[in-house]
Amino acid sequence: MLGLIATVFYGLLSIGGGIMGFKKSQSKVSLISGGISGVLLLAVAAMMNGGQAWASSAAIAIITLLIVVFVARWVKTKKLMPALPMVLFGGIAIALNLV
Repeated sequence: MLGLIATVFYGLLSIGGGIMGFKKSQSKVSLISGGISGVLLLAVAAMMNGGQAWASSAAIAIITLLIVVFVARWVKTKKLMPALPMVLFGGIAIALNLV
C-alpha cells in the first residue's frame, strides 16, 4: 500500500514539475517528459491497485530512470532544484515499493 501511495505521489510530482518547468522557462521538453513519466507512473499505480504483481517492478524501473536523469542534470547544472527533490523522493518511492 505504501508503494502505491509513493508511486502516485511521485507521478503527480513529475507532472507538476513538468508544468512548473514549462511555466518558468517555456521548456516543452520538461512539460512533455514530466507529463509522460507522470502519466506512466499513475497508470502503473492503477495497475498496482488492481493487483498486477509486475506493476511495482515497472514503477521502480521508471523511478530509477528519472533518478538517473535528475542526477545527470544535477551534475551538469550544479543546481539543486529540481534535481534534489526528485532524487530524494524517488529514492523514498523506490524504498517504499520494495517493502
